[in-house]
Parts: sequence; structure tokens; C-alpha cells
Amino acid sequence: MTFSLVARCAETGMFGIAISSSSPAVAARCAFARAGVGAVASQNVTDPALGPRALDLMDRGMSAAEAVEALRAEAKFIEYRQVLAVDAQGGTAIHSGPHSLGIWSDAQAENVASGGNLLQNDGVPDAIVAAFLDAAGHIGDRLIAAMRAGLAEGGEAGPVHSAGMKIVDKVSWPVADLRCDWTEDCPIDAMATAWEVYKPQLGAYVQRALDPRAAPSYGVPGDR
Repeated sequence: MTFSLVARCAETGMFGIAISSSSPAVAARCAFARAGVGAVASQNVTDPALGPRALDLMDRGMSAAEAVEALRAEAKFIEYRQVLAVDAQGGTAIHSGPHSLGIWSDAQAENVASGGNLLQNDGVPDAIVAAFLDAAGHIGDRLIAAMRAGLAEGGEAGPVHSAGMKIVDKVSWPVADLRCDWTEDCPIDAMATAWEVYKPQLGAYVQRALDPRAAPSYGVPGDR
């Protein structure tokens, strides 16, 4: 019921995750990222605790592969889970348990990993990884391009209703955390529209947090 990717920008060190599902509010349960550490998707029959746990392990020095292997050893019901991880060196790792739902598959390369379940076909993650590697520009643009490629390849077997994208950079909070929690239309298109609005303002929101004295005006009625 889900397809996703976790990724690292080799030029900036930003991490990002994008995800879509037939289930509501998928990003609220499945998307995790930490600046300077990595990004993790915990999906399929989801255990949201696996995302922060994998990030904690990577924060302590484990690679993505080591963190995912540790989850395999310690997590309950790991045979029902899919976990994707990327670390600060661009290493990637994937666990897809044998009880993943429907047609499931995964794919990975340096700086990017993708996985899905209840897919239309098993080529969706390969298409996502290829599109991310081929895309240029901001990591947000590349995440959107990858998700659209996965959708074009077939995406989930049924209609998707929610999507989300999270990006972390040099601060302790996500610099972008955009979600479409439910729609009868395409949630990936809704997420992409939100990104086009948010992207030009991303730097200003960070600046307002770090030093509001140097921040640009809000440009809304009543702002002087």
C-alpha cells in the first residue's frame, strides 16, 4: 500500500524522504529524517518506532546497513516490515520482510533507496531510483521527479490518497515537511504543488528562526 524513497544530496548533504500510499496520512507514520544523520522510511505493516530507532543507531556511528541489520536482530515482527535507510556517507540499506504485502520490491544505489508493497508491478522502485539519479536541482525537485516516475511506472495497485515529503538540512528541525493527508485526486500532484509554493520561501523560514532581525518581510496584508 506504499511506495517511497529515502535520499541524500551528495552536493549539499541534505536528506529527504518522499512517500505515497492508499492509506491516509502515510507520512505521519512512515517518514523520518535527521540532519547530518540520515533518512529512514518504516512502512508496509508499519511500526513507526523503527524510524527513530534506526536514526539513533546511525547517529551513534552505525552505517545504514549496520542499523538495518540491528533492526533485523532486535525488532519484533520484523518479517512484516519494510525499512529503507540512507546514511551520512550515502550508504543505503533495505529490509523487506517476507510478509510484505502483495507485489513488493526494492531498489537502491549510492545516496538513494526505494521500496514498495502492494505495487502494480515490481519495477516501480527501479524507476524511482533511476529518476532520482537522473534528476537535477534541489533535492525536493528530485524527490518529486522520482515519485512521479514511480507513479508513471504503475505505482500502487490501487489509487493512492496520501503523500508526504520531508527534507532536513543543517538545523534540528525539518526545513520542509509537506503532506497531503487525504485526497480523491492525486496526492503526489498536491504535494508537488505545495513544494512549488514552499520552495522559494524555504530559506526565509530558516532565516526567521535563526535571526529574525535579518529575515525578509512576510509579504502579507498588515506586514510592514
